[in-house]
Amino acid sequence: MFKRDRYLRQLGAITSIALVAGCGVFSSGSSDDGKRIVVGTTSQPSTLDPAAAWDSSWELFRNVHQTLLNFPAGASKPEPDAAEGCKFTDSSSSVYSCKLREGLTFSDGHKLDAKAVKHSIDRIKKINVNGGPAGLLTTLERVEVKDDLEVVFHLNQPDATFPFVLSTPAMAIVDPEYYPADKLREDGEVTGAGPYRVESYEDGKEAQLVKNDSYKGIAKLKNSAVTIRYFSESSQVVDALKKKQIDVIYRGLGATDVVDIQESGDDTGLQLVENPTTEISYLVFNPKDPWAKKPAVRKAIAQVIDRPALVHNIYKDTVEPLYSMIPKGLVGHTTGFFDNFGKPSSAKAKQILADDGITERVPITLWYTTDRYGSQTKPAFEELKRQLEASKLFTVKLKSRPWKTYAPGYQKGEYPVFGRGWNPDFPDADNFIAPFVGKQNALGTPYETPEITNELIPASRRESDRGAVGAQFERAQAILVDDARLIPLWQGKSYVAANEDIAGAENSIDPATMMAMWELYWKTSW
Repeated sequence: MFKRDRYLRQLGAITSIALVAGCGVFSSGSSDDGKRIVVGTTSQPSTLDPAAAWDSSWELFRNVHQTLLNFPAGASKPEPDAAEGCKFTDSSSSVYSCKLREGLTFSDGHKLDAKAVKHSIDRIKKINVNGGPAGLLTTLERVEVKDDLEVVFHLNQPDATFPFVLSTPAMAIVDPEYYPADKLREDGEVTGAGPYRVESYEDGKEAQLVKNDSYKGIAKLKNSAVTIRYFSESSQVVDALKKKQIDVIYRGLGATDVVDIQESGDDTGLQLVENPTTEISYLVFNPKDPWAKKPAVRKAIAQVIDRPALVHNIYKDTVEPLYSMIPKGLVGHTTGFFDNFGKPSSAKAKQILADDGITERVPITLWYTTDRYGSQTKPAFEELKRQLEASKLFTVKLKSRPWKTYAPGYQKGEYPVFGRGWNPDFPDADNFIAPFVGKQNALGTPYETPEITNELIPASRRESDRGAVGAQFERAQAILVDDARLIPLWQGKSYVAANEDIAGAENSIDPATMMAMWELYWKTSW
C-alpha cells in the first residue's frame, strides 16, 4: 500500500490528502500493545546537556525533558506544559510570571519546583557555552523564585518573544542534583521530567525511551516506548525502513529517497508525509578570514550562486530557492538577494571584484558537515564549487567533518566559509535574525550590527502583535543583504516516511520542526 499525506501545518493551518490502496480500513484511534516504535534519523545529539545545545540535539530533549511551555499538536503559539499558567504581569512585556502545576517530579522522583526552574535557566547563562543557548537569553536580567510554584522572569527590556524562548528545549527543566550550576553534566546520563524517560543511551547508535509515568503536561502519549536509532548515511536509514528494521524516518531522507518513495507506488508499503516548513540552508562567512572578510568577495559569491540549479539538479525540487534569511510564511520575508543581485552573472561578479581592486582568482575553502543535513549535502557543495569555479573568478576547496567535530570547529572560527542549516527555535521572524547577530550568537562567529541588535530587534520585541513587525525585519534583512555575511540558499520541507502500520505522523512535527514522538502509534483495524 502506498499512501501520501500532504499537509500544511505552518502556523496552524492543516490540509490532508490521503491516497489509500490495499485490503483494510484503519481506525483513527490509537492502539498500544507495548510494541516499540523505532524512529530512524541522521540527526544525532551533539550533547546530552540542554545548557550546551543550540542544535538538533533538541530533538531528543523535546521528548525527554519538560519546559514551562510547549506546543500541542497543530498549535502556532506555546501553551503551558510544566506551568499551569504564564503571563506578562506588566504593560511593557518585561516581567513574565509562571505558576507551576502542583505535584511535579523528575523521572527519578525528585521534586520539580520553582527552584529547579531557576537553577535550570541560571546555569545556561553561567556556563555560557560558545554557540550555546545563552544567546537566547540576552533579554533576561534575573530569575526570581516567589514560592515553590511561582517563578518570575525579569527582563532588561520588553520582549514579547520571551514565551517562545521558554518553549525551546534549551530551557528544559533539569534536576539540580545531577546538573551542576557551573559546569555541564559529564556522566553521559539524562534525568528529565518529559513525556519519556531515557531507559538507555548509546552515543551514535540509539536512545531507548519509555513512557514517563510521573509526567504531567500537555503531551498525550499514544505509545508507551520509542527507540531512536541514529545513522550516519541517508542510504542506511532508508534501507533500514525498507527492510522493516525501523518504522519511521525523520531527518535523513535524501531528495532521491523522497522521489523514489513518491514514485514507487503500491509496492513499497510505505507512506510519506510532506510538511512545508521554515527550515533554511545558508552559508556563513568568517570575518577573520583574509578573503571571506572582504564584502566584495562575499557579494561576488552571492552574484554567482545559481539557486534554481542547485534546487533542481541536486535536491530534485524537494526544496525551493530562498533569497532572504527569513523564509516564506513568516512576517518580514523578502526576496532581498534576488532584488539586489538578480539572476546569476559572472560578468557582474567580476565587476564587483574589480571595483575593489581584486583581479586574480579568489581562493575560497567551503566547509560542510558529512552527517547532519542529509545525503544531498556533499553533492550540493560540489555544485556550489562547480558554479563558483565556472565563473573563472574563484578557486574552491571543499572540506568536511562529522557534526561532532564540525560544530566545535565553526564555533572556534576555524572555517573561512561554512554551511549551516536552521530549524526554527520558534515560528517567528525574530528567530531568523537575532540568533545570527551580536557578539554572542548561534554560529560562534561574532556579527556586530548595532542597528539590528540595538534598534530593530528591541523595537520588534516591544510589539505583542507579532504580525505587526514586518517593517523592522524587512530593514534588518536589507542590512544582511548589503553585508552578505550570511547567504541563504534554500528553504526546505520536512518529510516523514513510515511503514503503513504507523499513524500520527501528520501530527508529529511541531512548529519548530521537531518530532513529538508521543503522537506516533500503531494503526488498528475495525
